[in-house]
Amino acid sequence: MSSTAEQMRAWRGPAILSFGFRPFFLGAAVWAVLAMVLWVAMLAGALRLPSTLDPVSWHAHEFLFGYLSAVVTGFLLTAVPNWTGRLPIVGWPLGGLFALWIAGRVAVAASTALPPVAVAIVDLALPVTLGLVIGREIVAGRNWRNLVVLAMLAVFTLANALFHWEAASGAYAAKGYGLRLGLGAGMMMIAVIGGRIVPSFTRNWLVRLGGGARLPAPPMQTLDKLVLLVLLAALLLWVAIPTHPLSGVALLLAGGAHVLRLARWAGGPSWREPLVLVLHVGYAFLPLGALALGADILWTGGLYAATAQHLWLAGAVGLMTLAVMSRATLGHTGRPLVAGAGTVAIYGAMVLAVLARICAGVLPAEAAWLHTVAGLGWIAAFGGFCAVYGPLLLHLPADKRLRA
Repeated sequence: MSSTAEQMRAWRGPAILSFGFRPFFLGAAVWAVLAMVLWVAMLAGALRLPSTLDPVSWHAHEFLFGYLSAVVTGFLLTAVPNWTGRLPIVGWPLGGLFALWIAGRVAVAASTALPPVAVAIVDLALPVTLGLVIGREIVAGRNWRNLVVLAMLAVFTLANALFHWEAASGAYAAKGYGLRLGLGAGMMMIAVIGGRIVPSFTRNWLVRLGGGARLPAPPMQTLDKLVLLVLLAALLLWVAIPTHPLSGVALLLAGGAHVLRLARWAGGPSWREPLVLVLHVGYAFLPLGALALGADILWTGGLYAATAQHLWLAGAVGLMTLAVMSRATLGHTGRPLVAGAGTVAIYGAMVLAVLARICAGVLPAEAAWLHTVAGLGWIAAFGGFCAVYGPLLLHLPADKRLRA
């Protein structure tokens, strides 16, 4: 095969296995809905999973290492062929990777039936295999600049392994090193990858729009690299000493630096196109989370730590992944890069979910109904993604024109 598009056209099996983003984006969205339904039922006392993890730890693990791992896998399996010029994984090998991810979700949910080591092996099978595949492609394509992405994936996988080890040791994994390391790796992924795509996509849209608007600063300039280093240092401190004032100061510095970085990306006019605006709003939750977490460490002593972390988990991770999945699906299925009414509703439901969850943390007397609103908003957002984008992911375009 001489091109990605030719290889995908040659595939005669289910359309969902014709490119990496298809099964993993749809699977991630379906799991986001199902996991939230299960979590709400667990909170109400109507359900208890046969898992060795306590309910909060299961919830944290599955929304970080379960959901996000699927999105990251779909993104990398789609992006790496573009980065390296090599052919993508399609067909049954792709289906095998997806089966590994499903097996991980089942193993964690029903972990009482398996030894802890077996649960960890099954759950880690996908990220380890993905790392080997991506590493091979980067080396074969001599695409050295993206080794940093492979390094972040490795840290994310290590964090998942550490989470399993802490849980098996009887520790409260939801507040352990593994969760913080995994969340920190997720924030670095957003900072690095978002730092490439947000200004680039914004620039492309502004150029098409015309009118001589100010264009974003080019990505990955000296300031960007310094800001990333500040964030890396702050995250490392937070992982190691999460309640120390030094971590709080570092997080405040990192948050302020990323506010400055975001301001350089000329997001003001993006209100005209929600597909661009959502990238700026989603990225904004990264510095907001850092500022909130830093302030909580310095002044309230951990009183609102979980609430601040949800600015990262629900806000940065939730909204940025929705933004990337919707845009990539439109682009790779040959649709115009324009957000329709359904897409705008999806983004709105996600923002509502984040705001409700944050308010529930700072207004404990109103937490019950605000948690319900947050859960329903999350379900509406990802259920809406399944309804709007599911048909695009499950079927090839009628003329089979595929974008590589």
